[in-house]
Amino acid sequence: MSQDVVAPVAAYQPPYYAVVFASVRRSGPDDGYAGTAARLGELVREIPGFLGEDSARGADGFGITVAYFRDLDGIERWRADAEHAAAKRRGREEWYERYTIHVAKVEHSHGFERGARPSAG
Repeated sequence: MSQDVVAPVAAYQPPYYAVVFASVRRSGPDDGYAGTAARLGELVREIPGFLGEDSARGADGFGITVAYFRDLDGIERWRADAEHAAAKRRGREEWYERYTIHVAKVEHSHGFERGARPSAG
């Protein structure tokens, strides 16, 4: 069995955009959340201009996902995707106590990896 390497999304040459989704999950059973999240992860990768995403969730239900896009058109395509829209409705009805979405333009980006040369942007 192979194990995925956990790593943040690489630094890209700016400008690009970050969509920050901060949420608090409701307590209770999964009720399809994990499967829907996996499906959305597959779909967003098909959006032209999608660069990657970072995501984490604590035991207390608070989570943050940051999705990176080359341009605003990619964000709009993702926002308008029918399966994504259906998942957002279900999220409001069943899975989340609250969430906030922030869209930001990235004007500087760099990274660090032990043993590698720093990336710059």
